[in-house]
Amino acid sequence: MLISYNWLREFVEIDDSPPGLAERLTMAGLEVESMTALDKGFDNLVVGQVLSRDTIPKTDHLTLCRVDVGKEHLHVVCGAPNHRVGDKVVLALPGSRLPDGKEIRKTRIYGVESNGMICSEKELGISDQTSGVMILPDEAVPGSPAAEALGLKDTILELNVTPNRPDALSHLGIAREVSALAGSSLKMPIPKVQEEGQEISSMSSGEILDSNLCFRYAGRMVMDVTVRLSPLWMQQRLRSVGFRPINNVVDATNYVLAEMGHPLHAFDYDLLNGHRIVVRTARDKEKILTLDGVERALDPSMLAICDADRPVAVAGIMGGEGTQVSGETRRIFVEAACFNPISIRRTSKKLGLHSESSHRFERGTDIEGMIFALDRAACLIQELAGGIIAKGRMDLYPGKRPSLEIPLHPDHVRSILGVDVAPDEINRILRSLSCEITEKTKGETSVRIPSFRADLTREIDLIEEVARIHGYNRIPSTLPQSMMMSSEM
Repeated sequence: MLISYNWLREFVEIDDSPPGLAERLTMAGLEVESMTALDKGFDNLVVGQVLSRDTIPKTDHLTLCRVDVGKEHLHVVCGAPNHRVGDKVVLALPGSRLPDGKEIRKTRIYGVESNGMICSEKELGISDQTSGVMILPDEAVPGSPAAEALGLKDTILELNVTPNRPDALSHLGIAREVSALAGSSLKMPIPKVQEEGQEISSMSSGEILDSNLCFRYAGRMVMDVTVRLSPLWMQQRLRSVGFRPINNVVDATNYVLAEMGHPLHAFDYDLLNGHRIVVRTARDKEKILTLDGVERALDPSMLAICDADRPVAVAGIMGGEGTQVSGETRRIFVEAACFNPISIRRTSKKLGLHSESSHRFERGTDIEGMIFALDRAACLIQELAGGIIAKGRMDLYPGKRPSLEIPLHPDHVRSILGVDVAPDEINRILRSLSCEITEKTKGETSVRIPSFRADLTREIDLIEEVARIHGYNRIPSTLPQSMMMSSEM
């Protein structure tokens, strides 16, 4: 699991440096395996603006560009075809060393002096794009560090999240942990959905045919969107945590996945036959062409998301090409769901198909938090792609689950941990983890478990949480005591 330090700071105040944060998380049971500075190799790379562009004689593709780098203008030879006068670009100055190790020197090409190199995305190590140099947004300032303009002044932490902690597979989940460990408040991005136009119920319908495999299914409609590339900041943020940017709609769903931990999927609404969603097991010998371009044979053991006629997604794993969002898409249906983890794991293994979505659904997702993620995605799509969010949402919830309450005895905490943690401190720790505390008697409290912490089912689990947040290093080490018996021969 990849976590951006800067992204995390949008949810919670962090006083620790990245190494300090890594140590704190590791000591609390969320092992940080590695850290990567995204701006490595970006020394002496600056924003430049192309002021002029002239063809070099005796060449068919090289140009001599005069580039403004803030304090001076430099002449640079460039072989790419896509830059124009006025463009903002990334310029590697002489003496710099690119992320791939290539050293940039002042040189002469066809008798013309070149003071650096205008870089492509591949040369910057950002993507495999080689069709031309990277063009920066208009707001980039000539002479400023390229790493800042590209959103690379960041550190990525790689966490080893154990299977019982699916709530930690997101920036919000890790922010909750940091909030509890540091005693700082959590800043939640509250989606403000502005609904207009038709009711979604007049445009689409749905049903769940197997509530043992799909516990809840919800959706929203966004109409009159314009599908295009996402802004650079979103593309870079997604790349930094392992996602490949596709377009502003798909990127919005992946952004919310990385942010909140709940997988979402966007369909081209006009490609859904009957404008209907049916969550059912696949019929024998049904097939679907998934988004990776592979035709896959389904069977009745597998859960599918279908329209009125056919499967349009392998539930919880991957969507189908037949309803994918493209440049021609104008109306979007966005889904959020909660599936049976065992079903998703079996289907993923049988198909040999693993995805970021299946990784989370196999471990269990937050059935109550999925609506929050759905609304967040709808707002983000509207922000990036324009459009109108239809009134209301589809929400199929066959069997609402009651909240789990666990009795907790402070005396048990003391006897198991071997340290006297005051009842008020126990309550503070559990509240910092979003638990609700109700005092029943002087010797017992009732703890209501948040829906995203499915791993907390017994009193001993709560005691372990107290130990984690209180600090394992604050629990004294003692040798076990036993009576010694001597025997005479």
